[in-house]
Amino acid sequence: MTKQHMGLALPILKWYTLSKLGVRSFEITTSWNPGFSHCCVADRAVAELGDRWMEFQGIKNWEGLLDPLDDDLRKEILRYGEFVEAAYRCFNFDMSSPTYATCLYHKSSMLIKCGLEKSGYEVIKNLYATCATQMPRWTKRFSNLASPRSSWIGYLAICDDVEEIARLGRRDVVIAYRGTATSSEWLENLRARLTCLPDDMAPKNYNQPMVQSGFLSLYTTNTQRDQSLQDTIREQIGNILDKYSDEPLSITVTGHSLGAALATLTAYDITNKFSDAPIVTVVSFGGPRVGNKSFRCQLEKSGTNVLRIVNSDDPITKVPGFAYKGFGMFVELEDDSEELVCSTVGNMGFEHVVMRYILDTEVEEQSIMN
Repeated sequence: MTKQHMGLALPILKWYTLSKLGVRSFEITTSWNPGFSHCCVADRAVAELGDRWMEFQGIKNWEGLLDPLDDDLRKEILRYGEFVEAAYRCFNFDMSSPTYATCLYHKSSMLIKCGLEKSGYEVIKNLYATCATQMPRWTKRFSNLASPRSSWIGYLAICDDVEEIARLGRRDVVIAYRGTATSSEWLENLRARLTCLPDDMAPKNYNQPMVQSGFLSLYTTNTQRDQSLQDTIREQIGNILDKYSDEPLSITVTGHSLGAALATLTAYDITNKFSDAPIVTVVSFGGPRVGNKSFRCQLEKSGTNVLRIVNSDDPITKVPGFAYKGFGMFVELEDDSEELVCSTVGNMGFEHVVMRYILDTEVEEQSIMN
């Protein structure tokens, strides 16, 4: 089933619906609850991608793979979703902890602690994002509003397992981002005004590509002590391209919510900064709109492949508003009448929790198999 989505003015744009079949109820906690046991990559039968890996990375704009959703592509979406879930599991949410807003684990054990020890990937870099805005002074009186300017936002991992490289058909680089977690990040989210891309990200003689100022701030802000997320990404990708220039390579940037927006900016920046960049693909979950029509056009022109997984009941995917344009291909998860029981974070409903995206996609796979 396909339908045109209001306000998203792509020349060819379809929404693809995944119905949840044969499922009555779930009882889960939020995706960053370390006690929650979720099926991991190692537990799921994986397909040999072989020569099809470029199709799954969007080289042909996922033509023929989305309606209905290809089973092997579904497995790939789930696999990248679990890398995002790991970014949540690794984040220290305890505001009373002296290491609040940092990563709970050393990078050498990070994926092991998250149940992804058989993923075939190794984390090579922790990633931090810095907020340009500072919390008002009066917030210091309230411990629950404490928020550092710079927080651990995710990680960069590279596939280093010979068997997994053979299965994937190439060496894959994953950049995974969590969603909003600190008060400072919420303030950045509220800065929805469009702003022009800086000179080193905007092409010359192009019609003002603009993005949400808060997202751009988190990506580009640095301090005397903290390197910007952008500089870290550019440094790491440059090293990787030099090291693996003689073999097939892909870069997959994935994230949820705020992380989905950062994933889009990251992929755009990589394809524009590196003329020798390999296939760069965004797999985003519950991402908000990022920029204007000019940014969308430049994103497409750069060759960045974007696959957005959205929930039909998730309001975050429809904000911030009319000035922003959608992009990429969509997989829409449509909620039927099944009862869903869950925890929420603050006043954020389950429709936007990353586990909802993973479960909704996995449910159809299980129902087909049963």
